[in-house]
Order: sequence, then structure tokens, then C-alpha cells
Amino acid sequence: MSKLGQVVEAVEKYNGFVLNQVKRARSNEKFGRELSDRWTEIKSKTPVTHTPTGLPLPRLALPEIDEPGEIARYLFGEGLPGEFPFLNGAYREMYLEPVRAIETGSYGKKTSGDGAKEKASGNGAQPLEEPTRLFSGLMLAEDTNERFHYLTQHQRTHRLSTAFDGPTLYGIDSDADGVFGKIGEGGVAIDTVEDMVRLYDGFDLGSPNFSASMTISGPAPIIMAMYIAAAKRRFGPKVVPKLRGTIQADIFKEVQAQNETIFPIEASLRFLTDMVEFTTREMPRWYPISISGYHIGEAGSTPVQQAAYTLSNGFAYAEMFSARGIPVDQFGPRLSFFLDCGLDAEYIALARVSRRIWAVGMRDAFGAASRGQLFKLHTQTSGRSLIAAEFKNNLTRTAAELMLAYMNATNSCHSNSADEPFTTPSEEWIRLAAHGQAILLEESGIFKHTMNMLSGSPGMKAVERAVEAAILDEFREIERLGGVLAAVEDRYQRSQIQSAAHRYEQQIYEGTRPIIGLNKYRDGEDDAPEIKLARTPRARQQLQVDRLKKFKKKNAGKAKRALDKLVDVVERGENCFPALLEAVEVSSLGQITGRLQEVVGRFRPMV
Repeated sequence: MSKLGQVVEAVEKYNGFVLNQVKRARSNEKFGRELSDRWTEIKSKTPVTHTPTGLPLPRLALPEIDEPGEIARYLFGEGLPGEFPFLNGAYREMYLEPVRAIETGSYGKKTSGDGAKEKASGNGAQPLEEPTRLFSGLMLAEDTNERFHYLTQHQRTHRLSTAFDGPTLYGIDSDADGVFGKIGEGGVAIDTVEDMVRLYDGFDLGSPNFSASMTISGPAPIIMAMYIAAAKRRFGPKVVPKLRGTIQADIFKEVQAQNETIFPIEASLRFLTDMVEFTTREMPRWYPISISGYHIGEAGSTPVQQAAYTLSNGFAYAEMFSARGIPVDQFGPRLSFFLDCGLDAEYIALARVSRRIWAVGMRDAFGAASRGQLFKLHTQTSGRSLIAAEFKNNLTRTAAELMLAYMNATNSCHSNSADEPFTTPSEEWIRLAAHGQAILLEESGIFKHTMNMLSGSPGMKAVERAVEAAILDEFREIERLGGVLAAVEDRYQRSQIQSAAHRYEQQIYEGTRPIIGLNKYRDGEDDAPEIKLARTPRARQQLQVDRLKKFKKKNAGKAKRALDKLVDVVERGENCFPALLEAVEVSSLGQITGRLQEVVGRFRPMV
């Protein structure tokens, strides 16, 4: 049995444990009284806050129950926010306004009862930080830098999320044959460490209030090395342990859904593990992989497939890193996740269920301590749900998706812009996307006064049970096929995603899935709206090529030596990330990718 099979057993066993605790609370008077006393203590120590209208509200909303069995079901089956199994949130407080002149208190310590493994998580309230993280990338590095400064001008914390252009995503230089027209289109062009310096110019990369997210997987170790090198150029080598952020680096989802894979799977996973081994040791605040379901969802999967493949990929990475000898309590806290949030009913509880399954699996199948059990989640509203027809309706779609994301206690969130069916978002529409989150979190009182404001309805609980059962069924099928890697090689995930995508489009065509303004309540006008397209001027594209050629000419001799050293390390089977750090100082992205492909080969799609 693989680790994934052990996870299925662990979740089923934990569900049985919860039921036993419910029965025990009802039959064992002493245990039931202990739970009731703890429940009373939790409620009595929950601070009271006040809305602007003066209405008193508890800082933490709890169900109105006093029966010991139901108290046990809540404490063990869901957990308080910040407590195992983390269904209600990874941290005790999220999105809330700071405590001012209100009674302070704590929610109390957990009484686990006989035979229970769980312990108090020790996760107190986190420092106040906006969860908003907007995705941006356009033209050249300095153009994206300007957009970054625009997006963060009103934020206390700077959380940047970076989109790269097509050539960069495939590890190709801007001066390669046939890519000129793609330079800076749909993302930022990054060829060298000098570009990376320009990209984040003016931001304090070592500040605790700064973090960078980079959405790239195939050449992720090379881009990661460039980021470190750029930070060292600006702030010196002592900045490296202070760097905070994440890089996507998720090879499994590329093979399953997105296709931006540049090395064979085995080599890709090796380079990824080399990077993880280095960063978990040297960069304690960095998340070296963002296990991504978003692109699986965008490729057409059902919500359950998205969660099941993302979680199973995460467990496969955990198994792989453990096999390398990296301690689970070293890499476990450095894993993060990325899901989309659409309008299907499953999204009412998808992230909540994922958080619970991950916690149980990491604790019971991998032996991770509390920090390694946390499913730290970035959510993006669904790009697939954005429709070109009557596109202003996308504002409403995104607002509804934001509500669902925050109901699920996401750690950070990106809201899509209404004009994205046509172009890279303009400043007007990206500002409205950011304001959507600000209205929800700051103007409204839905999330800023009380934790669990919208959690725990009968409908949400019904969805939770159905989603968990469906995810475990997917796990069993992947286990039957031999595990995640074997299923990938058998094209299982990809074929399931393709079938779901076809069914989705067929439902739209037949009208059984209503899309307002497209197949229902359409006003009859088919004229495309007047949208100004964001395009990279040819002069800017030529500037990128000229800079790159100048960089290559300046470093020609040094690049050859650095690349020879990198190849030698790879062929000896050693961790190549330190040599990669040296190579990016004098070599371009395409030069490094090309030399590595000479050694390990290129990715060939499976048929």
C-alpha cells in the first residue's frame, strides 16, 4: 500500500474515532462533563466585539449546542479554528479587525480524551495581513514592476503574484527563433537575473511585510535561483533566510492539466526536490512548491477532481521528499496549496474538506507535527467562469466566488478581472477586482467581526460529507492504478479532466448549465464590446532581445564554465541547486534550460 492508501485508511479511521468520541461523550458521564465544561470555558473566554452600529458579537461564532455528544462531534470532527483537524481554519483568527477595547481571552486548551492523538495546535492569532494577493505580469520587467507598485499603493503588506509570458514558462529565451511576437504577452518576460532585479525594484525583498509568488513550474528551479541571486545583488547574502513567498513548481499538475513541462517527469521531479532540499534548509520562510489545483480546474475538471488530484499530488510530493531524507517537519510546514473557486455547490465546502483530509493524512500517514498538518491555501476566483458575452456580469460572478473563498477561510486570495476574457487586465478593471475584496473584507461586516460567521449550516455540512466521500473514492482509484505517478503515466487524471471538460461544455450548449448572458437571458446583441487590448509594443520586445544579447556577450566565457559545472553536478547525481545559483549569475534562462535538456532530455507528451 502506498502512502495515498494509508491516507484513505487514516481518514476513515479518524471518522470512526470521531463517532466513538460522540458515543463516549454520551455514555461516559465523566468524559461528557469534561467536554461540557470545556465548551462552557471556550464560550466564556471568547471576547465580545461590537459592530459600528453597536451590536455585540462574539469574536468566534460557535453552534448553540449543549449536548455532550454534539460537542464532541464539533471539537473532534471539525475543531476550533487553528485546532486539529482544521476544518474551520488553519489559524485561530483570520480577516478579523485587531482587538481594541474589548475583553481579551483565549478559546481554551483542547481536551483530547483517552486514546486521542491530537494536541492543542498552539496557533494563536496571526499578525494582521491583508489576504489580497493580485496576479500581474505584462510586457517587460519594469512594466510589471510599475503595475506592482500601483496594486500595492494602499496595502500595509505587499503580496505580489507574478505571471510570466509564454517563452519564460517554457524556459525559452526571448531571442530564440519564432518567439519574438510572444515576448511580454500574457505575462512578463524574464530572461536573466538582471530582469529579475528590475521586476521587484523598489520592494524590500527581505521585509517581513513583503512576499512574492511566482506562477511557473517547468523552469521553476531556474527562476527560483534567479530570484535569490537578484535579492543577493540588492541586499547582500544575509537576505536569503529572510526571503518570503512561494514558487509554484508543481510538475504533476503540469503533466495532468497545463502542459508547461520542459524536462522528462523523472528529471523534473529531481530538480524540484533539489530546490526543496535547499530552500527548506536555507530559507525557512519560503514555500518552495505551491501544489496547484487551479489549473486542473481551469482545464475542465469537476471541483471534486480538482481537490482529489491536488491533495493526492501533495501526498505524492510528501512521499518523494521523505524518500530524499528531508524530515517531514522540515518540508511539511513549507508546502502550500492553490485552488480555484467557481460557482458549483461543491465550492461551499471544498477547501474546508481539503484542509481536514490534509491534516489527518499528514499526521497519521506521515507523522507530521501540527505545523506540517496545515493546508495553507491561496484561492483564485475561477477564470473559466468569466464570459465574454455581457462581460460586466463577471463582476457579480467574481464577487460570489470571493464570498465562497472567504467562507472557506482561504489564507490569501486573488480576484480575477472582468475583462480577462479579452486581454491582460487594464488598470480600471484590476482596480475593481481589488475593490471587490476590499468591499467584502473591510466595508462589509461579514468577516471582520467574527470567525465562523457563515460556517456550519446544514447545507454546508451535507456538501462536506458528500465531497469528502467523493475525494476518497478518487484516492482509491489512483491507489488501484499504482499511485499518483503510475496514474499520471497511464494518463488517468488527464483523461478524467478531459471528460469532465467535455461534459461541462455540453451542458452549456444544451442549456442544462445556465450561463447568464450567454445561454440564458441574453439581450440578443452579439457585438463584441470595445475593449482596449494590452499588447507589448514591438519596440519593447526588441529592447528585451537587445538586453539579452548584451548580457550573453558580456558573460560568454563565464557562462560556459558555469554551465559545464552545472552539467557535471547533474551527471554526478548531486544536488544541483547550488550550482544553479552560480549559473544564473552569468547565464540566461534559455542557456540553462538548453544545457540541462542536453543531459536529461526533453519532455515528450504521453499518448
